[in-house]
Amino acid sequence: MLQDADALPQLIGEYKPLDQWQIHLNQLFYGLRGDKLRSYYQTFASADFRLAHALAADYFERVTKREKTAGRQSSNPIPLTPHASPLTVLELGPGNGNLAACFLSHLKTLDKEGTVYPRVRYVMVDWEESVLDGALAHPDLTVHRDRVDLLCGSIDHITGVTDGTVDRIMCNELWNDLPTKLLAKHGGEVEEEYLRPNLSELLHAKIEDWSSFVRAFQEKNLDELKTFPPFLDELVWEKEYRKVEWKDLPYRKTIVDFLQAIDQEVLVPVNVGAFATLKEAKRLLAPDAIGFSAFDAGTADMNVLNDPEKPCYGQFGGQYSFMINFALVDAVAKHLGLKQTTFEPQREFVGRSLNTNVITLMDLLATHPSAGPKLQVWEQDKLVLKTIRALNETFESPYRRRLEFPLGATMPPDERETLGVILRALKDNGIPDTVAYVTEEELTRAQIDLEEIGYESDAISMALSAPPSPVEYCHFACR
Repeated sequence: MLQDADALPQLIGEYKPLDQWQIHLNQLFYGLRGDKLRSYYQTFASADFRLAHALAADYFERVTKREKTAGRQSSNPIPLTPHASPLTVLELGPGNGNLAACFLSHLKTLDKEGTVYPRVRYVMVDWEESVLDGALAHPDLTVHRDRVDLLCGSIDHITGVTDGTVDRIMCNELWNDLPTKLLAKHGGEVEEEYLRPNLSELLHAKIEDWSSFVRAFQEKNLDELKTFPPFLDELVWEKEYRKVEWKDLPYRKTIVDFLQAIDQEVLVPVNVGAFATLKEAKRLLAPDAIGFSAFDAGTADMNVLNDPEKPCYGQFGGQYSFMINFALVDAVAKHLGLKQTTFEPQREFVGRSLNTNVITLMDLLATHPSAGPKLQVWEQDKLVLKTIRALNETFESPYRRRLEFPLGATMPPDERETLGVILRALKDNGIPDTVAYVTEEELTRAQIDLEEIGYESDAISMALSAPPSPVEYCHFACR
């Protein structure tokens, strides 16, 4: 972050609150790089099925239990058969459609008597038409098309859905993309971070029509921006802190009360976009609804939130991604009247559904004795592919899909050939992604093959029972 304006002749915007520039950047990112999302980051639902299956199992169990309870309490018991009343499920930010496809497929498998799945109306909501079209094109959604609807518009004000008619709302790794402010106490005031964008000197020198570029950037003119060199990775940000404009920020008392537990000058994320989805959930959910669930990376630990060195955000391909302040999210949910809130590590939610311990493939890789910054990128790729090949000896996915794994350009030619052979030989019903969950039983069955490439069983056992990290992927739920 540079502060000397005289050293930055390539200014391309003025100071604005961080969340306003975040919205601006995300619109540019999705417009310019939306078709390459998985080149910059993957989610736990991009290709893996286990989070979706856990959600489907949870939903089926809770709907069935609710209707049996309602039947016992009524003089005219409700038959557990399909009826005209739909069970509306909303997914906010559906990504590539994989979560929807796996959720519906598993729900249909579980619903052997056809009492729940036939009544489901699954609505994918996003503000980008192209994202919705891409999600609907997921091949495994074809068999469910008669119960899938698309709704293009703002997720903080969902039109076309009547108040109190929704049974389930879900979002996966959406909150971290939504508008977020960074606030800190300074003396007797609360201040927020403001940013001002500049372009790196290197790219500035390559742009001949500078005024046209700046105008296109400020107006978010995607067609014109595509005629210039890629710039999202070349942005240089200045920052300063200004007194919060409370008229622009809801839940003032809740936020101020939360900040009482935070030290002076310590920045904390205030996830205003997440708050907006909770407010909309309160409006949409039926009185007896199963409820709202969000999955994202963050923490509810006040010690972590009070740490001045915590990672408030990262940037991926030019897009801001924020950690979620689950402690403040919980306080806002209760302020809104969503009193039945629960919070747990995401892997506990998945593991509970499977009645076993689970870890991610990335957690497994971290236990390898050679893992760490000493490995070159191609050596890391080699370890990943060898690990997946070892797991695939016994792993069986219910879906058939090829693992997407581009081999890096810096890889030595002989290694590229060797890893290419491994990659092409991987079965299409094996580990679906480098971001995937594996169970304790699957690791046990693959133990000999894993040990042959250097893994130690004690280290894997420790990873399976390890406590959550300070900043962890978590499940927040409310009703």
